[in-house]
Amino acid sequence: MQGFFLTSFCYNFNMKQKCVILIDGSNFYFKLKDLGLHNLLSFNFSRFIQLIAGSQKVVRTCYYVGRIRQDGSAKTNKLFNSQQKLLGNLKKHKILYQFGYLLKSGGAYHEKGVDVQIAVDMLVAVYENVADRIILVSSDTDLAPAIKKAREKGKSVEYIGFSHKPSVAMVSFCSESRLLTKEDILTFVK
Repeated sequence: MQGFFLTSFCYNFNMKQKCVILIDGSNFYFKLKDLGLHNLLSFNFSRFIQLIAGSQKVVRTCYYVGRIRQDGSAKTNKLFNSQQKLLGNLKKHKILYQFGYLLKSGGAYHEKGVDVQIAVDMLVAVYENVADRIILVSSDTDLAPAIKKAREKGKSVEYIGFSHKPSVAMVSFCSESRLLTKEDILTFVK
C-alpha cells in the first residue's frame, strides 16, 4: 500500500497543471486600443493563449463581451457586424464566448453582467474542480470576492494585465501576476 501511494503521488506530481483562461473582452479591447492595437479581427488568440498558459493544460478559454443589439442605426449595424466577425475569429481559435448585455444610459452604452459571469465561471471551475489555476485577463476589481474565494479553496489565480495600465489592486488580489508589454502583444497582431 505504501508503494502504491508513492507511485500515485509521483504520477500526479508530474501531471500538467490544468487551467482555465477567462478574458474580459471589453477590458482587453480597451487596453489594446490604448496601445493602438485595437483590431481584434486579426488577433491570433491561439498564440496568445499559448503564451499565457505556458506548459499548463488549458481546459477552457472563454471571452466575455456585451452583446450588441441592432436598433436600425448605422452605428449599431456597424458594431454588430464587427462583433459577428470577432465571434467568428474566436470560433476559429476554439475560444468559447459568453454574453453580457449593453445598457444605453445618457447616450452611451455600458456593459453589464460580464463581471458577474466571469465570477460565476471562476467559482464553478473552483467548486467543480475543473482546474488548478485560473488565469484572468481582466483588470476589473469587482472580481475580488471570487478571486479571494478561489484562493481560499487552494486554487492559484493569475492576473494578466498590461504594463501601460496595470491594476495594482488585481496584482495584490491574485496569487501571481504578469504584465504584458506592447512588444509582447505585437506578435499576435497581423
